[in-house]
Amino acid sequence: MQGARVLELLRESEALLEGHFELSSGKHSDRYFQCAKVLQYPHHARELAAGLANALEALSEPVQVVVGPAMGAVVWSFAVAEELGVRSLFTERKDGGMVLRRGFSLEPGERILVVEDALTTGGSAREAIRALEEAGGNVVAVGSVVNRSGGNPFETPGGGLSKALPLFSLCEVEAQTFEPSECPLCAAGGHAIKPGSRPGASAGA
Repeated sequence: MQGARVLELLRESEALLEGHFELSSGKHSDRYFQCAKVLQYPHHARELAAGLANALEALSEPVQVVVGPAMGAVVWSFAVAEELGVRSLFTERKDGGMVLRRGFSLEPGERILVVEDALTTGGSAREAIRALEEAGGNVVAVGSVVNRSGGNPFETPGGGLSKALPLFSLCEVEAQTFEPSECPLCAAGGHAIKPGSRPGASAGA
């Protein structure tokens, strides 16, 4: 699937916002992705999931379960799992950390794809990976709709990763990201908004 097509879908559904935003990581940016706005349309979700499934053919073995951190990646996890014909699970926060709940369990060594909708630092995905490995799973890759990290945050072990993981993203996007104390948009008198915190708004990055 071409990145241009992904951006077309994001713009058509108003999932790509431009302005001055606070990301879930706490950093500020001139772009914000609310992928829930494109994934609310099942035909778009299916098209995006098919694109990721095609990319995953590069793996030596197929994944057996797809897991997304709640809340932003729950719908995306389901769409990808449906395309692959496997189970869809999600991790949730409890006592400050990501865990599997609701009776979800993994078979020892089960091959897992962790998915995010919009990837910035990879922090939520790392937390999910830790929880899944502690539950006996074997995370083999990470997949996203949008990658705005500027690389692959999972390419080296450490920071909660026991091993390097490949990243499959449908679209690589350049977006300026700043620490709040160094944000030129704030220095110009602007005020960062956090769309995902507003009533009725979807989470994003």
